[in-house]
Amino acid sequence: MASIRLASHTKDLGDGFMVRRLLPALAARAVGPFVFFDHMGPTEFAPGLGLDVRPHPHIGLATVTYLFEGAITHRDSLGTVRDIRPGDVNWMVAGRGIVHSERSPQAERAAGHRLHGIQTWLALPLADEDTLPDFVHVPAESLPEIRATGVHLRVIAGDAFGQTSPVPVCTRTLYVAGEIDTAAHMEVPLEHEERAVYVVSGSLTADGEPLNPGDMLVLPPRPVRLRALEATRFMLVGGDALDLGPENTADHPRHMRWNFVSSRQERIEEAVQAWSRQDAAAFPPVPGETEFIPYP
Repeated sequence: MASIRLASHTKDLGDGFMVRRLLPALAARAVGPFVFFDHMGPTEFAPGLGLDVRPHPHIGLATVTYLFEGAITHRDSLGTVRDIRPGDVNWMVAGRGIVHSERSPQAERAAGHRLHGIQTWLALPLADEDTLPDFVHVPAESLPEIRATGVHLRVIAGDAFGQTSPVPVCTRTLYVAGEIDTAAHMEVPLEHEERAVYVVSGSLTADGEPLNPGDMLVLPPRPVRLRALEATRFMLVGGDALDLGPENTADHPRHMRWNFVSSRQERIEEAVQAWSRQDAAAFPPVPGETEFIPYP
């Protein structure tokens, strides 16, 4: 994949909660297994207010939530109830179908709080698209870290720089959170088939090309040197290119509609119909929740 520059576009998810969306984009539908990339916040919630993403379904993907600030309570149709806090990883495999909600914990909601993080979807390999749903929480202290002069990296999922995350990924994955001091530099080696760098805050150059907050650069197939123009927070994403079914091409490796990802349009239509009729066999309810997001 050649070097491609992606600019984020802003979306309001409701109640003024803003995200910067990078993937999918016309220029790059996916980077490795990553088919969806949202930078959420930073958003300041006044006391009594918070995030309220009502129960909604997924198929054919794994979701990863990674926070810089704040907390989210995850509930799902497996019966999971788990708070995620900065540095932790929530890895949810939708497979044949899962339903989940995301809300601000009661303590944070009562006190008022900031929320800032990254949410991504990884399309599952063809063999795993209809696997059983699953959920794994990995605490921050379990993630490998790499430190060098002026550089701090945390391997969120997959492998990078000789370290492997305990998150049980389904295909070769690159997902790293990085912080780099002013004028410090590092090399992104050619260890993965597809790679991209995203600037969360600050600014840096990639082989001399300047990147600012909200910019993502899909990297060319060679080692790339990053140099910080100021203290910068960034993400590295990528991995093996997605395997392709008979309905897919390299430019469109998966079909995506609403919260559903699949190699087959027919499978997505089945999921749409099942959710629309609230089929509990396909999409069991989330214990403790009475609301849901209708199919738009």
